[in-house]
Amino acid sequence: MQIEVLLADDHPIVRDGLRAILEREGFKVVAEASNGREALELAEKFHPDVAVMDLSMPLLNGIDAAREIRRISPATKTIMLTMHTERQFILEGLRAGTRGFVMKTHSAEELVHAIRETSRGGTYFSPEVTQAAVEAYQNKEDLPADPLTPRERQVLQLIAESKTTKEIAILLEISAKTVETYRSRIMEKLGIHEIAGVVRYALRHGIVQS
Repeated sequence: MQIEVLLADDHPIVRDGLRAILEREGFKVVAEASNGREALELAEKFHPDVAVMDLSMPLLNGIDAAREIRRISPATKTIMLTMHTERQFILEGLRAGTRGFVMKTHSAEELVHAIRETSRGGTYFSPEVTQAAVEAYQNKEDLPADPLTPRERQVLQLIAESKTTKEIAILLEISAKTVETYRSRIMEKLGIHEIAGVVRYALRHGIVQS
């Protein structure tokens, strides 16, 4: 039985390359997404065995998308493609339920192995990621509780991406007034009083990438 895969990356040329590699290896690519929100919609529609996602995606980053996919399609295993080995991103990904981290600088064979391993219920991490996770464990590092709800993180990312109140309302299918309420709540929780500070927070915490 073919392993069904969802690909999510905002670069079409990357998705084309990954699709060609995975189909050559016998996987079935059931859908492709160009951003995190589209990945959620497609995961809910197709319930793939594995979702391979870029960590840095517009509208909804890979980690927050992984968290939501675990909720709407519990059987789908998520693998993060990334250039980042910072412990914060790895710990955030693990907390979101990600089952694999593969470095973009590695070979396609590693991604193929990761998909097969996670589809069987295992985990797979590139050596650099494993090292960072081990060091975090040895240093007894842990992430503080996130002060924001998943919905607030979504709104925060869109604010940091310079989306207007109207654009956010349309994307999230809520009223402009509700967006303003979220904005005020986010700033109050974070103790930030200007949008520039909100953007800096989003960058520092990997919600958006510079």
